Amino acid sequence: MKRRDLLAVLGGIAVFSPPVASAQQKAMPVIGFLNSASPGPTTPYVTAFRKGLSEADFVEGKNVAIEYRWAEDRYDRLPAMASDLVSRKVDVIATGGGLVAARAAKHATSTIPIVFLAISDPVEDGLVASLARPGGNLTGLGVITRELLAKRVELLSELVPQAGTIAMLVNPNNPKVATMIPDAQQAALARGVRLHISEAGAEDEFDAAFASLASAKVDALVLGSDPLFNSRRDLLVALAARHAMPAIYEWREFTVAGGLISYGPSLSDSSRLAGIYVGRILNGVKPADLPVQQPTKFELVINLNTAKALGLTVPQSLLARADEVIE
Repeated sequence: MKRRDLLAVLGGIAVFSPPVASAQQKAMPVIGFLNSASPGPTTPYVTAFRKGLSEADFVEGKNVAIEYRWAEDRYDRLPAMASDLVSRKVDVIATGGGLVAARAAKHATSTIPIVFLAISDPVEDGLVASLARPGGNLTGLGVITRELLAKRVELLSELVPQAGTIAMLVNPNNPKVATMIPDAQQAALARGVRLHISEAGAEDEFDAAFASLASAKVDALVLGSDPLFNSRRDLLVALAARHAMPAIYEWREFTVAGGLISYGPSLSDSSRLAGIYVGRILNGVKPADLPVQQPTKFELVINLNTAKALGLTVPQSLLARADEVIE
């Protein structure tokens, strides 16, 4: 072939070949979703998380993929799951189910952005430098625990004024128990009631924990904050009903499931905001530039059907302050 003919052929290839840029389009971003709980009970929060993503213009399966990792309440599985997500080079990691999941992600990577959900004190827990300026590769949504725990003791005492002893059920595997118990003791002392601590670190320990409340002559129960408890809320609500135990919970989902009363922020709202934060990071914002958000609204939810079943009359003062009353 003559040289000029060869040049003509090569020129034709250049004209009709697809542009190099289109062949090197960036792959769909991947979110690593690390949660200490189980997928079933967490469905409302995952739905809210996806809604937040969509508000940031990311839709799962369309322009973003999500790799889910569920520890099924086995906290010891979290480090390996976090390391697996890092090895898969996900673009951002979203953690749910408390401090244990956030710590596992933090220990697994110092470069991949991490958005955590519902951490009581992310500064004290060493996740961020400050709420306003997180620094590093972590940011997310905090949750106020100490003040709300005292408020729950107060509300429960108001609803069950004859209660002389109030129990708090805690998961001994939760790293925050050491601070939860003194806070609850102080709140109980302020209300003039005794505090009894009961422990359950796995589902098969719930029955024994509730049975022990009767022998301790407990009059009412505060359920401690824990991902395990939230993921087994139907069972815990059923046990409280079986033992005729007035109980107050952290999240409204417990009261919707038949629990007596709940007081706390909306975990669904926080999950949606976490989705928005993840979307902003995928759009190029650094986690260090996103302040940790704290809840500003707290929901008081009362189930009148459960109160009636327990023989309780809900004071009008409580009903007037309730954000939602289930009848």
